[in-house]
Amino acid sequence: MNRLAQLIGTVLGVGYIRPAPGTWGSLVALPWGWLLHVVGGFPLLFTGIVVAFLKGWWATTVMTRDSGDHDPSEIVVDELVGQWIALLPLSWAAWSMDLNILVMWPGWIAAFALFRLFDIWKPGPVGWADRRGDALGVMLDDVIAGLFAALSVVALAGLYHGIG
Repeated sequence: MNRLAQLIGTVLGVGYIRPAPGTWGSLVALPWGWLLHVVGGFPLLFTGIVVAFLKGWWATTVMTRDSGDHDPSEIVVDELVGQWIALLPLSWAAWSMDLNILVMWPGWIAAFALFRLFDIWKPGPVGWADRRGDALGVMLDDVIAGLFAALSVVALAGLYHGIG
C-alpha cells in the first residue's frame, strides 16, 4: 500500500486507535482545527478543509483500491474534514469579531457531539453519500454530517443568545 496514502487516510495512524477510530479522528481534529484557526483564522481553516478533502479523497481511493471494503474503519481523514466543517461557524465568529475562539467552548462541545451524532446516525443525504460505495462517498458523508452539525451549532448559538 502507498505509505503516503496510508498516513493521510489514517491521519498519521490515529485511525488505528481502538475502539471507535472515527471518534478518535474527530477528537484529533479539534486541536488541529484550533491551531489552523489561531495561525490563519477562518481563511486558513477553510483552506485546510479543502486541502484535506482533496488529499483524503485521493488517499481513500488508493487505500480502498482492490479491496472489498469501501470504507475501512482506519480511514479517519473524512472525520477530520467533517469535524473541521462543524467548527466553521465558531471560526467565522471568532475571526470576524476578533475573539479568542476558545471563549466559545460550549460551541466546541456542540460541534463535536453533533458531528458524531450525524456521522453515526447518517440521516437523509448523509446515508445517501455513505451508500455510494466509493471513495467520494466516504468523504462526502462526513462533509454532509459536518454541514448538518455546523448548521445545528448556528441554530443552538442563536437560541442561546436569543438571536432570531
